[in-house]
Amino acid sequence: MLLKYGLIGSSGKMGKEVIDFFTEKGHEMVYSMDINGETMTAEPDILIDFSLASAFEKTIETAYRLKKPLIMGTTGLTKQNMKDLKKLSKQIPVIYSTNFSIGIQLMICMAEFMKKNTDEWDIGISEIHHRFKKDKPSGTANTLCQALGGGIEINSQRLGNIAGEHTVSFASLGEVITITHRALSRRTFAEGVLQSAYFLIGKPSGMYTFRQVIVGEGNGNGQL
Repeated sequence: MLLKYGLIGSSGKMGKEVIDFFTEKGHEMVYSMDINGETMTAEPDILIDFSLASAFEKTIETAYRLKKPLIMGTTGLTKQNMKDLKKLSKQIPVIYSTNFSIGIQLMICMAEFMKKNTDEWDIGISEIHHRFKKDKPSGTANTLCQALGGGIEINSQRLGNIAGEHTVSFASLGEVITITHRALSRRTFAEGVLQSAYFLIGKPSGMYTFRQVIVGEGNGNGQL
């Protein structure tokens, strides 16, 4: 199925990656919006947002206006933003995720399994991203923390042009187990976005998770 898609945040790093990958697969961008304004040549089948949290209200306004399924990958959203997004999902299908990597979803599943079987162990989370990333800690690190019950210390670094690295460590007094995921390029996220688009088109209104796209289940908070 070839898509006509709209992209909010089209001039950003992730926006450009989505355009490159989707074009390679034969999909057509018919709507775009960034700091320079918006253009539309046809009605899109789906909207994709990789802008900044500061543009959230404009994104929501556009989604209400076009009434198309929305994939949102913008991180750093507030609790009020999430409430507004869930309100929007009563009218259109929405996927919100802090990370569209298939590997990250599998990592979360493994970390949850570890948590269930290491009651007395300490847990730590660390993440490294490129120097230009605005939010700190990353949305993915926060999602990992929430999936493991919260209250876990997160160590964050911003270095060079690293696409993303996340590590969860489990330690007892006698041993340590670490689970690490490294994104080698942003293409992996664009692949996940395309899978999400195929999943979301035709779905009834509601809040969906990327975890549902990959492993067929979710935790109900619309963030994995």
